[in-house]
Amino acid sequence: MKPAPLALLLLLAAAPADAAAPDSLPAGERILRRVDANIGSDSKISVATMTIRGRRGSRTVRSRSWIQGMARSFTEYLDPPRERGVKMLKLGDELWTYSPTTDRTIRISGHMLRQSVMGSDLSYEDLMEDPVLNNLYTATVAGADTLAGRACWVLDLDAKREGLAYHRRRVWVDRERDVLLREDRFARSGRLLKTTEVREVERIAGRWVPVRVVFRDVLSAGEGTEFHVESITFDADIPEHLFSKAALRR
Repeated sequence: MKPAPLALLLLLAAAPADAAAPDSLPAGERILRRVDANIGSDSKISVATMTIRGRRGSRTVRSRSWIQGMARSFTEYLDPPRERGVKMLKLGDELWTYSPTTDRTIRISGHMLRQSVMGSDLSYEDLMEDPVLNNLYTATVAGADTLAGRACWVLDLDAKREGLAYHRRRVWVDRERDVLLREDRFARSGRLLKTTEVREVERIAGRWVPVRVVFRDVLSAGEGTEFHVESITFDADIPEHLFSKAALRR
């Protein structure tokens, strides 16, 4: 469905602004800040599955992640057996992986960041990106639309600086729940690179959380990667020792 023209937005009631989105900001900036505020947390622990649907069939990988702020995360893969014990550590702009099969710790950098994670539609570069979109993009309201029966704002996001994996994004934001329901990611040339579609949202700890999402690299031949959040705990206590390279080999 084509987004409604911008003039129509003047007739639509804007969602209430909160402390993180003052009235003085442009409408697009206010909406994007509410999206960031809804999912943001000082720390969280989650268990999720990633079902990768490639040309030769599908497989599911299960993992547990500990995330603190925007700069630190630790992930351990739990299943299947061949992936069990693989770990990833993010500290600021550095990323390491550990494989128990080779007993090696490797720093992922440079061109390696563009490689697929576990054969999925997600790259290491995607994992390294700042999750707070307002830090990366300037948002403008492009129109209004409806997805799966939900009224949405359509925002165009333009990169604030050079070097981002995606120069521009178009996102569909649930007007009531401040959740991204769809996202198209573009290269500087305007070529569509990846899409995201949220298929299930749940109310958890007072916020709306996308718990089933399909992420697709449109340049690949697969049918996308589906992420399912089995559990998530916000503002969780996380042991400090997890955020160290030594934790990768434990």
